[in-house]
Amino acid sequence: MGAEDITKKAEDLAKQAGEFVKDNADKIQDALKSEQAEGISDKILGGAADLANKVTGGKFADQVEDVRANLDKQIGNE
Repeated sequence: MGAEDITKKAEDLAKQAGEFVKDNADKIQDALKSEQAEGISDKILGGAADLANKVTGGKFADQVEDVRANLDKQIGNE
C-alpha cells in the first residue's frame, strides 16, 4: 500500500466520519448532555485543572478554574 492509497483511505474515513456526525447530530448532542458525560467530564476537567495548578504552582488557579467551569458548562447536564 503506497502513500497515495493511505491518503485516499484517510480521506474516505474523514468523509465517513463527517457524514456520521451530520446524520447523528441530535444523538451526539443528547450524549454530550447526558449524566454519564457529566461524570466523565468532571473527572477529566478536575484532573486537568489539578495538573495545571501543580505545574504552575497555583499561580493561575483563578484562571484555571474559570476555564474548567466554562468547559464544564458545555458538557454534561449540570
